[in-house]
Amino acid sequence: MTSLPKNRIESIDLLKGLVMVIMALDHVRDYFHYASNFFDPADPTKTSLAIFFTRWITHFCAPTFCFLAGISAFLIGKRKTLTQLSSFLIKRGLWLVFIELTVMTFGLFFDVQFRTFGLLVIWSLGISMIILAGLIHLPRKTLLLFCILFIFGHNLLDGVSFGNNLLWNILHQPTLVKISADTQLLVSYPIIPWFAVMGLGYYFGSFYDQSYDSVKRKKLFNTIGFASIILFIILRVINLYGDPRPWQHYDTFSKELISFLNPVKYPPSLLFLLMTLGGTFLFLANSEKLRGKAVAFFSTFGRVPFFYFVLHIYLIHITAMIFAELSGFGWKLFILPSFTGLVPELRGYGFNLITVYLIWIGIVIVLYPICKKFDVYKQNHKEKWWLSYL
Repeated sequence: MTSLPKNRIESIDLLKGLVMVIMALDHVRDYFHYASNFFDPADPTKTSLAIFFTRWITHFCAPTFCFLAGISAFLIGKRKTLTQLSSFLIKRGLWLVFIELTVMTFGLFFDVQFRTFGLLVIWSLGISMIILAGLIHLPRKTLLLFCILFIFGHNLLDGVSFGNNLLWNILHQPTLVKISADTQLLVSYPIIPWFAVMGLGYYFGSFYDQSYDSVKRKKLFNTIGFASIILFIILRVINLYGDPRPWQHYDTFSKELISFLNPVKYPPSLLFLLMTLGGTFLFLANSEKLRGKAVAFFSTFGRVPFFYFVLHIYLIHITAMIFAELSGFGWKLFILPSFTGLVPELRGYGFNLITVYLIWIGIVIVLYPICKKFDVYKQNHKEKWWLSYL
């Protein structure tokens, strides 16, 4: 029997780092791509395969990180009582919600008036942690059934609407709502089913126990991964359940492929989660023995994901202001009243997709030594409790 010899699990750090780096690509595209101000990159009638797959690969980021956050919560809990873990998750969750509404909101818009707020991925992780603080007290099998029920069943709620009901919007129906004459709130990440994804990760965290055979884990994760993707294909083909937006036939194969591979993300449909978490299980199953400089590079980001996430938003936004100034649009263009894509003044600004990729690579390269130094500091000062919140 082979087991995991280290305190940290490198395959998990590697996958966290990969999704962090890939996530930056989507945000760079938002701030720099000319076409992002004109049309949805997943619209089969307007996009191209290159633009679509630039967006599609980033679909894996939020579900994967939410799932891995659940695994991490289980691993942290091995050094705590359930009560202590619940307390930590609640405090950590409240902290993330606060950061979303303050630090991240300003980072996205650089707007001192705070005209737009977003309940986005950091909010989703925070609320899910708060809910997970209660779910961890359930028996393991009950927790698994509870999470599967919400992941597989929440699309039954797609047709349910209560008009302009903010509570329902926060629970399951994304919306852009006016809070006042000058303030708006975008609910992109409703609570359901994100907390179930994190709870599922917590359940599977037990498979990383030192006593669990890594060969069995690999076989189990491969089975779940392939089964999820096969089920995604079957349900997508029959177009009966699992996504509120059935795929459509078009006049070209490329358009049909885009439609087929574009299940709803907000909130993540069953098909979206089968497609993305299926890939997550397959990666985890087959990456435990990966080593080398590339693994070390991405794992660095995976060990300091929150620190990296905050920095990358600010760096991307500042860089966009510099590019806007140099290209004649003026840096004030990126003091944003709303999200990119919803600001008419941004139309006409931007660059081609190759430039977007070059800027993305540059952003990641600049952030690496900063994250590396913070990672070393964090690993050498584990006695500092506040580092667990960064």
